[in-house]
Amino acid sequence: MRELMAEMAHKDELIEQHRREAVLKQATIDKLTHEMAVLKRLKFAAQSEAFNAEQRNLIEETIDTDLAAVAKEIENVNLDAKKPAQDKKKPKRQPLPPHLPRREIHHEPESTTCRCGCAMKRIGQDVAEKLDYRPGVFTVERHVRGKWVCRHCETLVQAPVPAHIIDKGIPTTSLLAQVLIAKYLDHQPLYRQEYIFKRAGMAISRSTLATWVGECGVQLQPLVDALAAELLKHDVLHADETPVAMLKPGLKKTHRAYIWSYATTSFNSVKAVVYDFAESRGGKHARRFLGLDDKGNGWKGRLVTDGFSGYGGCHKLGVTEVACNAHSRRRYHQLWVHHKSAVGEQALKFYKELYDVERKVQDLPSHERKTARQARSRPVADAMHQWLTQQRQAVPDGSATAKAIDYSLKRWTALTRYIDDGDLPIDSNWVENQIRPIALGKSNWLFAGSLRAGQRAAAIMTLVHSARINGHDPYAYIKDVLDRLPTQPASRIAELLPHHWKPATAASAV
Repeated sequence: MRELMAEMAHKDELIEQHRREAVLKQATIDKLTHEMAVLKRLKFAAQSEAFNAEQRNLIEETIDTDLAAVAKEIENVNLDAKKPAQDKKKPKRQPLPPHLPRREIHHEPESTTCRCGCAMKRIGQDVAEKLDYRPGVFTVERHVRGKWVCRHCETLVQAPVPAHIIDKGIPTTSLLAQVLIAKYLDHQPLYRQEYIFKRAGMAISRSTLATWVGECGVQLQPLVDALAAELLKHDVLHADETPVAMLKPGLKKTHRAYIWSYATTSFNSVKAVVYDFAESRGGKHARRFLGLDDKGNGWKGRLVTDGFSGYGGCHKLGVTEVACNAHSRRRYHQLWVHHKSAVGEQALKFYKELYDVERKVQDLPSHERKTARQARSRPVADAMHQWLTQQRQAVPDGSATAKAIDYSLKRWTALTRYIDDGDLPIDSNWVENQIRPIALGKSNWLFAGSLRAGQRAAAIMTLVHSARINGHDPYAYIKDVLDRLPTQPASRIAELLPHHWKPATAASAV
């Protein structure tokens, strides 16, 4: 009786667990369904409002991409659900143009001997065509899957359909990688890619391209999450932020959003940068990324920043402040360039000595770098601090010189913390270099009022630029990841991170 009662209690517990999971799953589906409805209304609003042609193109393609991403997330949440009724209304896919060159890829069973011992006979085949692309040239991959049958026992054998990043999708991973790299590395909006592809002989609508981007963004997100988790394992990080314009239907004007960048230092063997999109410059976004809460939980390392006050909340919660000497130096450089200031000139001489030391120790091990800094940089820094203190007493409050000196003296401990820590850089130039590619594409950074669109862009750029700083060809990396991700076990997702990645051929040879 006791065993029966225990078994019944266990079953009741399982039923309650499944009920909670079903409630959570349905809540997620309802949330995403609501978001899809909002996006559809935004799309109608964008078409009816007085945007110029380029703005309208960017808005429409972004909303189409968001719609595809939401649909994919709903599918991932409820894998057993039937396809929505509107799927049946989709037009039948047109066959690929016959004039495009074709390359056949055959998929046959490993053995054509039946389990009963008879030799099977090939009775037909299934053919699936996928659109492939190399810069300027479209081709078609014909995936031929032969059907083999045993006449004795009528057993039918056929090679399974190869896994693909977009289930039953028409594009190859080469084409998908091209679209992603062109959009997020080369700053080519989808409507421009549409024209480029048309010149190459294949008209692909921007809505179709947007669907591909949206689905790829959802599939790549676990890899981005894994990279962010890897980043937070390191004790020293850079952080910076840069504004980007965001267009919202209904407002008819741009809103200032921000891309926050977090990166390991140039001294770290792991080279990684993670971009995080936020709709404002509030310090809460940095605290969220670092996992900091009011209870003292979260990342507690040393954060190298430009001195922006938004990071102050992180420092109050236990993150060590490391200030950027390049930003301090820049103020004295402006004094010298614009006013031929003697104070600016002398400060630049002090900084020249400090940076001379850095050039000589940058390739040394951490402990040797610390020893050299303490012996050579500390005397220069102490002399500079004493001189700045004296000069501050001689200049009037509110002057440009006073502001430059106050900036340095207020942050002096944080500015010189690197001297006693060989793992710290002297400035935040490394992360600023990682933001520069974003700044180059700002003219194309127009999001359609969608936090999702900004987050997707930040996520894909995280992978693209992390691949770049690890010395990989971003296109080759993204293509290989798209090839392998559908069959990559979740427990081995770290193998696809840019700093661990090896091409499939190299990985199989190891």
